Amino acid sequence: MSKDAAARIEKLTAELNEHNYHYHVLADPTISDQEYDGLLAELQKLEETYPQLRRPDSPAQRVGGESTSEFLTVRHSASMLSLDNSYSREDLLAFDKRVCGALPDEEVEYVAELKIDGVALSLVYQDSLLVQAATRGDGVQGDEITANARTIRSIPLRLRQPGISCEVRGEVYMTHDAFTALNDQRHERQDALFVNPRNATAGSLKLQDSAAVAQRNLRYFAYWLQRDSSETATHMNNLETLRHWGLPCNPATTHCPNIDAVFAFYEHYEAERQNLPYDIDGIVVKVNSLDQQQRLGNTAKSPRSAMAYKFKALQATTTLLDIHLQVGRTGTITPVAILQPVFLAGSTVQRATLHNEEEIHRKDIRLGDTVVLEKGGDVIPKVVEVVTEKRPENTKKFTFPTQCPACQSPLLRDEDEAAIRCDNASCPAQLKRRLEHFVARNAMNAEGVGPAVIEQLVDRQLVADVGDLYNLDEDTLLQLERVGPGLAHNLLTSLEASKSRPFDRVLFALGIRHIGSTVARTLTQHFPTIEQLAAASIEDLESTPEIGPTIALSMHTFLATTAAAELIAKLQSAGLQLAADPPSLPTTESYFTDKATVLTGSLSHYSRDNAANLIQRLGGRIVSSVSKKTDLVIAGEKAGSKLTKAEQLGIEVLSEEEFIAKLQEAGLA
Repeated sequence: MSKDAAARIEKLTAELNEHNYHYHVLADPTISDQEYDGLLAELQKLEETYPQLRRPDSPAQRVGGESTSEFLTVRHSASMLSLDNSYSREDLLAFDKRVCGALPDEEVEYVAELKIDGVALSLVYQDSLLVQAATRGDGVQGDEITANARTIRSIPLRLRQPGISCEVRGEVYMTHDAFTALNDQRHERQDALFVNPRNATAGSLKLQDSAAVAQRNLRYFAYWLQRDSSETATHMNNLETLRHWGLPCNPATTHCPNIDAVFAFYEHYEAERQNLPYDIDGIVVKVNSLDQQQRLGNTAKSPRSAMAYKFKALQATTTLLDIHLQVGRTGTITPVAILQPVFLAGSTVQRATLHNEEEIHRKDIRLGDTVVLEKGGDVIPKVVEVVTEKRPENTKKFTFPTQCPACQSPLLRDEDEAAIRCDNASCPAQLKRRLEHFVARNAMNAEGVGPAVIEQLVDRQLVADVGDLYNLDEDTLLQLERVGPGLAHNLLTSLEASKSRPFDRVLFALGIRHIGSTVARTLTQHFPTIEQLAAASIEDLESTPEIGPTIALSMHTFLATTAAAELIAKLQSAGLQLAADPPSLPTTESYFTDKATVLTGSLSHYSRDNAANLIQRLGGRIVSSVSKKTDLVIAGEKAGSKLTKAEQLGIEVLSEEEFIAKLQEAGLA
């Protein structure tokens, strides 16, 4: 029987992999979904009976099941560079001029591809078997998520040609249908909804349970091939090779003999983008010749042979039904437009921020108006303007209320800002937002303690501040709707794990006004215990580098309250970290030693936190704003006003390339 089972497993594996190829690569399925599922069920049953016969490329293993407490970090064989991008036709013409100027007397041809709004993923194959999948990360290294990638059916577990060792890069994405189905499921469970398919894709790949990833219906398009020896001469040849090996490449990809053909491709898909089953935010233009690509080379962050040409933000018109007032964690009242649902840039929009009272009056937004919507960066919906010629008769200007919508306390206008605030520290709406901020990923990272749970905890008066989260027990959690023993256990485990977060994360998580993550890190470096911080005067705080009077007053005022003292006592009793670890001083001096350093703009090789950590390891100090006391500014892409001020003050500025060179000198890059 075992011999027969082995033969049947081998046959089923080959058949199912062939069907996957026809479905995902050729877009020409040869059997129905029901027939496919029947074959897959038979294979799963055989592998359960004979686990020793399970093959590494088995389609039955795509259901996942592997869990991990954290992802390993792996270094990419070659940096995963970002692309220069622009919304400007002139910039693309300038790109063409630079390319042709660098390749005089040579014919230059391009390949135009759709810029999928997804998540970059590197796949490594050895002897044709998938052995590693990694996210882009900071471009130099990323998270190893092979178990999650194996659940994506369009990624072959074994290439169709034997003996291939290579690296493939591409984009993981989610179709509109899959995104809608996922959010429908989350709505039923009262989980927070994903904003858009890209957000859902990124969140899915970060899940530490691959069985959950398998339920998300993610897909993959390959767009890059690297192998030790390549017989192909062009990028188009590489894409055809990838298809032949069983990897899906976007069929919309087009060979363009010149830049005019690229513009024609752009114009066609700008008009068609809303008819596609997935989100795109532009096109990618690449020099077709691999030899020319190599000779053009790269800057520190981008290849000189490629560029992203992005679409202008999509717009839609709809009707403003109402204006709701949303109370933030610091009491700020934000007006939110409630809209007649309209589909825009990959998702149905029903709400959009109106920012503040001044914005409403400046645009003269009234109930019943027809408004033009746009997604900033194709993500955040905003009201661009009112179509006044469609305004109904007898509409009235919007009047901001004088009482908090959640607790009816008087609203106060902030003298220094456009904001209007509720000053009641016991306001239940503020408490909900403070709790959400406290458990967020970049704060205490208490996974699972989401808005649905927080809503019930506050409404049932089970918590009065963030410290009460650590007094919850299983019996209390089981009182909540949709919380069973398993979820209750997971919530308590997550809260217990959050106790290990460092002091600066705890300080940031408290949600004190004007205290961001960088300021919290600076304060805990100079006042390494909560007792020292609480004992500091406003003058002591203000004398700290980069801590101005506004921050100093906010920090001092908060810690001087009875409520803060009671909260800190709760957190200490619960075992949270309210003292910083002694700093590990560098053993030798470096270029950054004792320099007050500002990071501005976006870096392609490092996240802001990673760059800051490297500078601190080398003895530097991270500060948040540019002043006469600043020693150094590291300027990434779109650095803006901080770079301008640094140049005006004559402060030394490093580009990202120069920053990396200094890290290399110190042995950290």
